[in-house]
Amino acid sequence: MKRYHCAVELAVDVIGGKWKPVILAQLKEGVHRYGELRRRMPGVSEKMLTQHLRELEADGLVLRESREGRVPHVEYRLSEEGERLRPVLQALYDWGARRAADRGIAFEPLPIH
Repeated sequence: MKRYHCAVELAVDVIGGKWKPVILAQLKEGVHRYGELRRRMPGVSEKMLTQHLRELEADGLVLRESREGRVPHVEYRLSEEGERLRPVLQALYDWGARRAADRGIAFEPLPIH
């Protein structure tokens, strides 16, 4: 078992990196299909999105649910453990929005499909 010296070290090990927090923030807004996540995150490759979704699922933060129907699809949502990250994700969003406003940084609008 990996040893940690600080709770932040453990948290960053699980949710750190460029894309995991963004995936979690998208799922904080609700259930999304894979294609929806790809459109909402135009900078991530399919390989990285798939890999990170699998890792977040393995870590118990994301639930993957296959839906049967006329058009079968897969949906992703935060697990109960992932829901506990909601205030943390909101705090990161608020901090980023304040920093962007203070520095005159504009966000690019998402592509519409």
